[in-house]
Amino acid sequence: MERFKQKLLQAGIPFRENEPLAAHCTFKIGGPAQLFVQPQTEQQLCSAVALCKEQAVRYYLLGNGSNILFADEGFAGVVIDISALGSDIAVEGNMLRAGAGVRLAALCRAALEHGLSGLEFAYGIPGTVGGAVYMNAGAYGGEMKDVLTVVRYLTAEGEVVQASAAELDLSYRHSIFEENGGCILSAQFALQPGNAADIRAKMDELMAKRVDKQPLDKPSAGSTFKRPAGAFAAALIDQCGLRGFRHGGAAVSDKHCGFVVNLGGATCADVLALCDEVRAIVKEKTGYELEKEIRVVK
Repeated sequence: MERFKQKLLQAGIPFRENEPLAAHCTFKIGGPAQLFVQPQTEQQLCSAVALCKEQAVRYYLLGNGSNILFADEGFAGVVIDISALGSDIAVEGNMLRAGAGVRLAALCRAALEHGLSGLEFAYGIPGTVGGAVYMNAGAYGGEMKDVLTVVRYLTAEGEVVQASAAELDLSYRHSIFEENGGCILSAQFALQPGNAADIRAKMDELMAKRVDKQPLDKPSAGSTFKRPAGAFAAALIDQCGLRGFRHGGAAVSDKHCGFVVNLGGATCADVLALCDEVRAIVKEKTGYELEKEIRVVK
């Protein structure tokens, strides 16, 4: 790792040692990253990934950390913070292009400012463009695949390529990037001309729904479980009498049973134990097998 750090210094790529990952995810849980790298440009990002491969150093690409549960032990290797990149957004006609580190909220506001409709569903999703494409994020009947047209990414072999949305195997909370090891650099979205007042009204309406229904006052990683075919995870959990059910500092939210929240001082072990207990009870009482939507990084 010393050699790796020297190479980062030579390349002028900022990094910190033993950085607490709880400070970089919405769950506020997680031990330290051995190295926390914060590339400031796309070139630095590509260089950091290339160095990890060259030095055989384990690495993890982190966006806004809104769907992540980090291990209590932290991460033995390098966490590369994509959100540290510049927030570049370009608008050409009905097309929006944005870097992977751009927050979805900023992307939605840019669409609003240019009278472009189609991203309203994403307003309030607390992630970055890269993370949203990686997991085909969605809410309120919309998904990234509905508006995504092209993605630029760094392949596992170190080549920067472009791919159309049709090539990305986009499905419910999934994309090809889960399998191909690619690092998303930027994405392009096709939107529709719309009335700014109507777009703003829709964004406000969906945000109000989030505030009303979701436990935004407590740390969480959003929806904890994927939606099983033919049912809703939150309804199944509620049906099993698990509203408020807790393990240590982690609990099923009183406000929305689809969320596991950090009541204060929750550990990764607390969350995982709670999830296992919830899954077992739901399976026993309803027959449905719940699958975690949050990504556990150890």
